[in-house]
Amino acid sequence: MRSTRPRSIATALLPALGLAGALSACVSAPTPPAEGIGYRQARFAEVEAMRAYRACRDEGMMLDRQARAAGEAGRFLAVARVLEGCEAALGSAAASLNIEERMRAYAVSVQSRLKGGDVAGARVGLERFETAFDGRDLFFEDGASFIETLRAVLDGGDAGAAANVPRPLADELARVSRWSR
Repeated sequence: MRSTRPRSIATALLPALGLAGALSACVSAPTPPAEGIGYRQARFAEVEAMRAYRACRDEGMMLDRQARAAGEAGRFLAVARVLEGCEAALGSAAASLNIEERMRAYAVSVQSRLKGGDVAGARVGLERFETAFDGRDLFFEDGASFIETLRAVLDGGDAGAAANVPRPLADELARVSRWSR
């Protein structure tokens, strides 16, 4: 005949220990960081700032397409003003967001200043570009450096021969340098 009494205390407590272990796993799960409402508000402000920036940038890019179609210097200067305004309106709170996208837009503004005939403004814009993006650079499809190409165009002379610029541009800069002597 079998006894209804458990053989040992451990066998009797085994189901209870299993349940306690399962419950402790639920309790010991990591809790999300308590960032609070301040974090959410800051994140919302960043998202809104980037949304406003993109709307402004899209307007500037539309103006750029129109300027290229018309070929008018005044339109290129308007493109530069709009895109520079987009960057300025972004502010420091969201300045670290989507750097590559912002670099491309600001590069268009520098080129637009140059196409509009504002060489001094293009120089200042290139300096601001380098400062704002900590020396980061963009590269054209052929591998040419944006910064070196613009610097070669703005400085003229034989700078294009040694720089990472497209070969036709380097040849043209060398030709201009020869004829200017």
